[in-house]
Amino acid sequence: MAGDAGRVIAGTAAGRRLSAPGPGTRPLSDRVKQTLFAILEPRLPGARFLDLCAGSGAAGIEALSRGAAFAQFVEQDGRTCKVIAENLARTGLGGPNAVVVRAEAETWLTAALQAAAPPAGAPFDLVLLDPPYEQTALLGSLLATLAEPAGGALLGADAWVVAKHFWRDAPPPVIGLLRSTRERRFGETSLTFYRRAGTEDG
Repeated sequence: MAGDAGRVIAGTAAGRRLSAPGPGTRPLSDRVKQTLFAILEPRLPGARFLDLCAGSGAAGIEALSRGAAFAQFVEQDGRTCKVIAENLARTGLGGPNAVVVRAEAETWLTAALQAAAPPAGAPFDLVLLDPPYEQTALLGSLLATLAEPAGGALLGADAWVVAKHFWRDAPPPVIGLLRSTRERRFGETSLTFYRRAGTEDG
């Protein structure tokens, strides 16, 4: 049974309700979404957004609604991928600029790096990592992969990587070439923002 993943906060699809795949998912709350996209807002117009462990797709959909040029949704559950497609259709944001891929996040990321070329031909400007809270090892692995020198093939020169996690399980402030620049907490949920070394200012 589908649940409620909240609403699109702003942009062309503002106010549209989104479905969640079911009670086992933890969608972005409106409060978390508002803060996340208030910080990312200046970088959204024309940006390429990667939503890893996408769940309902709420983050990528919010990015598209606010002017992102492209969003890639990576989710391992087939039924959940269908919910993402339904949410894209409901918001009018489906099409060639919104790609849903059924794959395990780490497998997809590794394959994308081995391909030596980013999906759809250009690196990503914004990446959200949102695995289930109990999968702390997966979050660390995804961050470590993106933080390798080879991760630059997927990340734009001024890319931001955001990790959503349980507040007690904060990832390290420095992972390879990624450096934490800020953190925001909302009850049990925290967001940690990373940038590549040398781009932390601005």
